[in-house]
Amino acid sequence: MDSRIWSRLPQRLVDRVVASLPPPAFFRARAVCKRWYGLIFSTAFIELYLQVSPSRHWFIFFKQQGIKNCIYKNAASAAASGGGGEAFLFDPENLKWYRLGIPMIPAGVTPASASGGLVCFVSEESGSKSIVLCNPVMGNLIQLPSTLRPRLCPSIGLTITNSSIDLIFAGDDLISPYAVKNLTSESFHIDGGGFYSIWGTTAALPRLCSLESGRMIHVAGRFYCMNYSPFSVLAYDVVSNQWSKIQAPMRRFLRSPSLVESRGKAVLVAAVEKSKLNVPKSLRLWALQECGAAWVEIERMPQQLYNQFAEVEWGRGFDAVAHGDYVVVLIKGSERALLFDFGGKRWSWICPCPYGGGGGEEELRGFAYEPRLAVPITGLLEQLTLPFNSFAA
Repeated sequence: MDSRIWSRLPQRLVDRVVASLPPPAFFRARAVCKRWYGLIFSTAFIELYLQVSPSRHWFIFFKQQGIKNCIYKNAASAAASGGGGEAFLFDPENLKWYRLGIPMIPAGVTPASASGGLVCFVSEESGSKSIVLCNPVMGNLIQLPSTLRPRLCPSIGLTITNSSIDLIFAGDDLISPYAVKNLTSESFHIDGGGFYSIWGTTAALPRLCSLESGRMIHVAGRFYCMNYSPFSVLAYDVVSNQWSKIQAPMRRFLRSPSLVESRGKAVLVAAVEKSKLNVPKSLRLWALQECGAAWVEIERMPQQLYNQFAEVEWGRGFDAVAHGDYVVVLIKGSERALLFDFGGKRWSWICPCPYGGGGGEEELRGFAYEPRLAVPITGLLEQLTLPFNSFAA
């Protein structure tokens, strides 16, 4: 555009264009002039940003040690250096990776969940869990009250809207130093209507459940997590404060099942192996129906691609994470990953993270993530607790 035209555009229109930029482009644009550099400190600009910035169905990944799920490399290095860490953003639409330093992360915490532009970090040590919410793009933190019950490595769920936050810890109750049981869950809730429940809501888990993945997803007022031995799905209804068990599809023949949220539905991603019944091995996706008890197969990896996938995966297992129309399948112990696009019904290999992770002992653990400069729920949280460092509001 001719500079004479650009210079005459109304400032409000220029701000609207800048507010629509993806975060990497926005931070590069801050170097243009002093005014653009200061936009992030402008209340008027942040309000405009919250109105016009489009949703971005990105992913955020952290390095972890492949041997043990609960220990992450960035947390270990943070403990050695006194704090800090790094994350890797993946833009599935443009197939681009970005490295993101998070200097303020305290030592001894690991990423456990993400929602609404925030990542939840939880203390590694057994006992009552310390919780830090972080906006990785801005590097700002706020600490929530610790859980009341001592736990080891519980499953953790988080959902954040513009006016509410729900956080749940389930299982691995420390009954004594010598016994770990999956017995109860406890919940944290706060909303703009003035309702608070600071770990005061507890519920008993179903009998004989086994939570191992540490992950939960949230769909339409319910949290879901995988149950093992045998495979099933546990569902927690936030309103009724009750847990229920849902039978998994083809549960006797599943391998490496993962629950993900995609386009407002709970989706199960797993390999199917029925060698004795002469059914080709495959990787399939099922969606949980509105009745909350039935599954419908919605996608199956093409057989030729699955053969390539199985050759790379070699029985080591894999994880899946989804956001919007995109599902990423990460092969454990490998840098290779597959991307499925629901919109285009396409499977494709994606380039490995150029910043390392995914091979040898290091693996990438991912979460659905929407990069945001500001998070509206921050104001409510700041009224509740003293922050390490206030979010941009």
